[in-house]
Amino acid sequence: MNDATKDVAPDQGAESAPVQNDLEAMLSAAGAPAAVPGQRCGVIAIVGKPNVGKSTLLNALVGQKISITSRKAQTTRHRITGIRTLDQTQFIFVDTPGFQTRHATALNKSLNKTVMGAIGDVDLILFVVEAGNFTLADAKVLSLFKPGIPTLLVANKLDMVHRRAELAPWLKSMQERHPFAEFVPMSAKNKGDIERLFGICAKYLPEQAWWYGEDELTDRSEKFLASETVREKLFRFTGDELPYTSTVVIDKFDEEKSKQHKRLVKIAATIVVERDNHKMMVIGDKGERLKRIGTEARQELEKLMDAKVFLELWVKVRSGWADDEARVRSFGYE
Repeated sequence: MNDATKDVAPDQGAESAPVQNDLEAMLSAAGAPAAVPGQRCGVIAIVGKPNVGKSTLLNALVGQKISITSRKAQTTRHRITGIRTLDQTQFIFVDTPGFQTRHATALNKSLNKTVMGAIGDVDLILFVVEAGNFTLADAKVLSLFKPGIPTLLVANKLDMVHRRAELAPWLKSMQERHPFAEFVPMSAKNKGDIERLFGICAKYLPEQAWWYGEDELTDRSEKFLASETVREKLFRFTGDELPYTSTVVIDKFDEEKSKQHKRLVKIAATIVVERDNHKMMVIGDKGERLKRIGTEARQELEKLMDAKVFLELWVKVRSGWADDEARVRSFGYE
């Protein structure tokens, strides 16, 4: 039994034994790794509604933070590729924005276009849901999947399920909704579950040469990671006060020579909000909140880039930008 399930309370009652056995069989089958004779490489899309743990899962699979996380829904806005090479297999994971079913703004249309593009040409789909739950938003995402692409049902946040017997009937109902290749009850925060997921995914990837170097972790630039890091701190320190339509634009990203530091990177970024009161919210009393956002973003970027970083932040108001297709594209969205 894996670590994510060992503390769950046992079920009571005579009818629970078959259910328990079914779940044990699913977990046991999922743990069997593939025998890989040669190099394998393939693209795996991580898809689901907003806030089900997709970015947390990607970071755990890659082994390093490359996709920002937040309790705030709809944090991820871009197709972010994470790469992990283990033994003879290279896994290319694509983290996608949560599919938007409300507020048909130009921004949300762009996010949904990104999701549709990601799932159209992959070797495997990880459909991430919260274990034991299935909502209309989940159903909308599931309806997008094309036949012929194997899909794993990743029942995430298993640590939040307190009675294992509640899960097996739910898994059976999910099987009736879609011909999933396998069920993977797990927690993205559990190392054992992550290792098990690699073994499952490897079986579905084609035998072919790797696309990236063995040590590469992402195809995204440091400039992109800088904007995402600032945006994560922005949401973390403003909570639900700030609308999710706020964004970050990198105005300058220069690497300069330095006698004191191995690398010296100077970054200037603009936080874009839609209203004047949002601007004041970001700046905070005497600029303290903006200073804290900048300090934490700089410290994280220094670790990420192994460099001394100077970060300058500005806040500007661009009313209605999320409804303006041209401006959405100018801010780097597809």
